Amino acid sequence: MAVPAISLPAKITPSKHPQFETFKHRLLRIADAGRLSGAISTLDLMSHRGIPADLLTYSSLLKSSIRSRDLHLGKLIHRHLLHSGLPLDAIVTNSLIALYSKCGDWDTACLIFDQMGANRNLVSWTTMISSAARSNMERTAIGMFCEMLELGFIPNEYTFCGVIQACSSSEFVWIGLVVLGFVIKTGFWREDVAVGSALIDMFAKNGDLCSARKVFDGMLVRNLVVWTLMITRYAQRGCGEKAIALFVGMCLDGHEPDRFSMSSVLAACAEVGSLQVGKQLHSLAIRIGLALDVCVGCSLVSMYAKCVFGGPMDDSRRVFEGMPEHNVMSWTALITGYVQSGHDEEALELFGEMIREGEIQPNHFTYSSILKACANLSEANIGEQVYAHVVKSGLTIVNFIGNSLVTMYAKSGRMDEARKAFEVLYEKNLVSYNAIVDGYLKNSNSEQAFELIHQIQGSDFGASAFTFASLLSAAASIGIMGKGQQLHAQLLKSGFESDTCISNALVSMYSKCGNIEDAVQAFQEMEDRNTISWTSMITGLAKHGHADKALELFHSMVAAGAKPNDITYIAVLSACSHVGLVSEGRKHFQSMKNDHGIIPRMEHYACMVDLLGRAGHLEEAIDFISSMPVKPDALVWRTLLSACRTHGHTEFGERAAREILYQEPDDPSAYVLLSNLYAMGGQWGKVAMIRSGMKEKSLNKEAGLSWIETEGNIHKFHAGDTSHRRSEEIYEKLDELATEIKRLGYVSDTSSVLHDVDDELKEKYVWQHSERLAVAFGLISTSALKPIRIFKNLRVCGDCHTAMKFMSMVAGREIILRDSNRFHRIKDGNCSCGDYW
Repeated sequence: MAVPAISLPAKITPSKHPQFETFKHRLLRIADAGRLSGAISTLDLMSHRGIPADLLTYSSLLKSSIRSRDLHLGKLIHRHLLHSGLPLDAIVTNSLIALYSKCGDWDTACLIFDQMGANRNLVSWTTMISSAARSNMERTAIGMFCEMLELGFIPNEYTFCGVIQACSSSEFVWIGLVVLGFVIKTGFWREDVAVGSALIDMFAKNGDLCSARKVFDGMLVRNLVVWTLMITRYAQRGCGEKAIALFVGMCLDGHEPDRFSMSSVLAACAEVGSLQVGKQLHSLAIRIGLALDVCVGCSLVSMYAKCVFGGPMDDSRRVFEGMPEHNVMSWTALITGYVQSGHDEEALELFGEMIREGEIQPNHFTYSSILKACANLSEANIGEQVYAHVVKSGLTIVNFIGNSLVTMYAKSGRMDEARKAFEVLYEKNLVSYNAIVDGYLKNSNSEQAFELIHQIQGSDFGASAFTFASLLSAAASIGIMGKGQQLHAQLLKSGFESDTCISNALVSMYSKCGNIEDAVQAFQEMEDRNTISWTSMITGLAKHGHADKALELFHSMVAAGAKPNDITYIAVLSACSHVGLVSEGRKHFQSMKNDHGIIPRMEHYACMVDLLGRAGHLEEAIDFISSMPVKPDALVWRTLLSACRTHGHTEFGERAAREILYQEPDDPSAYVLLSNLYAMGGQWGKVAMIRSGMKEKSLNKEAGLSWIETEGNIHKFHAGDTSHRRSEEIYEKLDELATEIKRLGYVSDTSSVLHDVDDELKEKYVWQHSERLAVAFGLISTSALKPIRIFKNLRVCGDCHTAMKFMSMVAGREIILRDSNRFHRIKDGNCSCGDYW
């Protein structure tokens, strides 16, 4: 509808129709009841009978249509108004601006505003500024605010609220600080609740909770809305303890919580895992009659689920079943709670119950949680059935459902389907990229992951801290330090260097790539360290053979007030194991429970068995396993079997192998370790029997693989490999090394060869192990000034370890080898492991 030019002539007072007041009261009564269609019909009847409405009537009708956001009926009222021929005053015109702007027709609102010309008043400007801010047109809102000031208008509280909302985006928050100065000068900050709330929201949305709290504390008048806003923003920004403290302050100030403040503080309890406070709040909600509110009930369900993370969901289920009525929020809260607590099968059962009842349809949050449950269970087939419901519901355009589908396929190892789901996303965001990148990394396809990082960096949203952390983890997992260093440079340019998660990933990347010096530097440069930071550095030092420094750092961690967790103690016990500190390891194992309340997991028991077994205390290791309060799993027995192989203890090794195969009958590692043990003792008949058994079960030993990075490329080698393009040069270098190290006294140890052949052939087998090929290639392809960094998927054999010590002497090069267990830094004939591994 074209809007004609608006003129505001002198006010004319027409004579009223005798039935005008009757119809007017009837029309306004219908409009106030929200029956706008009936009001329009009454307006039509008045027009038909020649009873003209006045501006006050039209203004009231326009306000009703604004409240209901009914643009269609608003336009009908506007048409009646134009046909009436009444001269429009500023009140009606401002109502028209509000109607169109609030209903999303910004162009028409601007046209009416422009036609007002000199008749614009403060309400006109404020309406336009507020509407622009609500419509995410921040630049327009701020520009109009500046134009209004230039024309001499003095903002009121509503104008300030509008422009402050526009300044809430990170791009314009600096202008918000200028507006804050204006607000302080005009006195609105301390006196007006709405302006104070807008300022709190502006700072909170930009993560500046300190400034938001200063605004809050400076307000002379604080109502329930302001208290709730500050509590909510604390809860949303991960400051749960502050949110709870503020809630207590609100109650002491005489304000009774409503459903919003109660829901927010319950969310804060869930955030910090404070079950005791959550129960007290539940009791308070019952006393003040909020416990049966659906919103509060959902928050209680979520709070109980998160506070017993990984534990039983009984309390959450009780709250859910005690609710007088359920909606999609309450169902979703319980389902999500089950998923977050690791009870994925129960979540699927509950979802099925929800579908069977049929009264409430799942929403996008419900579907996302269920797809996560399918991902955790690697149930891609069930996930596809769930996604069929998503398609029927018309929710496929919801981005995070698509992201959950990508994650589900990736966790199920179906990367082709994951990539297809990723490609058909309506709008890819950072979460989408993170999901597919993480999937490739989890499925050992780092090349595809690194290709995607270039797409992320070329997009508008750029890479996140999570993306960089994932890619650094990928670089660490396959030992490509060159790529890790490139990522380090990129994240510095992106401004992520102060992010704790990134710093932790850098420590881990450098240490896992064999550069413990840079790992230490990254750790020392951290501004804030958390438990993960300390644990990553302790683990790195332990893996590199610096057990004394690792244990020293652990004591520094405790002294600094950082709380060790179960992973920290795995690192500490591993450090003791790597250098044979048996007594020290025993003390730490006792300390973790007595001093820090950490209940040992199976990994901790395996560490203790490893500690005792490496040191040759096999009988004590057996006694330790027998005394365990839980049934030892295959990991514990596998650790013992490895120690038996090292020390040649056949009896205990056979027992360990039986236990492993009872629990995991198709585990090839048990057969291989036992076969090694028999081979060491020359029991070739038993070796042949084991091989035959593996062949019958179609079990294959994992093939040894070594790799080295040069100039950004990964070069892989298997034992006896001749596929490399420089294979001839590699074997020439190997022959040269063999001659030179034998001259220095090297004698081959062929005890690791599992074939009953003559010694000469055994020596040939050993000499062509993958790690030696990688070393030879490193010597002919890298600078003499750099260490040769080799990575192997299995434990290095004793003969290769000895040979490399000799190689380091004749080549004058440092060789850094990462095997499946630890790092070996070999230089001038010595290894950092001290020949204890």
